[in-house]
Amino acid sequence: MNQSDELRLLLEAASFSTRAHKNQFRKDKITPYTAHTFRVFIILRHVFRVDHPIALQSALLHDSIEDTDTDYDDIQESFGKEVADCVAALTKDMRLPEPEREKEYIRCLSGANSLVRWCKLADIYDNLMDSSSLSPKAQQATISRVRAYLDAIAENCPAEVKPALDLVEILWKDLNKS
Repeated sequence: MNQSDELRLLLEAASFSTRAHKNQFRKDKITPYTAHTFRVFIILRHVFRVDHPIALQSALLHDSIEDTDTDYDDIQESFGKEVADCVAALTKDMRLPEPEREKEYIRCLSGANSLVRWCKLADIYDNLMDSSSLSPKAQQATISRVRAYLDAIAENCPAEVKPALDLVEILWKDLNKS
């Protein structure tokens, strides 16, 4: 795939994500939800220095299945199986009760490929950065939940993912001291 095709797919993923999350807001009830998907993309590309096109598209689309009426087939049709598989791996099964859902999600993260781990780390990084807008109780819940995700990602962590994991660990420790 040439650079022009990669850019076209990134722009299509950004537009797809924006349409899918229209009328949705972050927990502060002010910030459009797509700000989060764009920040995850920016963190992945400019903080973690990941330029893999599948990872970048997946970052933009990572919450599309979980938080919108988009399904796996929609992602696969528009962006291919690799992107759809990454987005699916980043999606919690909302049909399960929360304790089971979290346990299954953590199990999935511990066996995920590098692309999924990078995207999840960028998602965590943004959620931690954004947690200052939450109540102290909600902020602490986010910090606690993230610990389980980081432990899962650290399990048999591929070498290329380790620098991103280290950056998120530093941020987590910094926020956990507060």
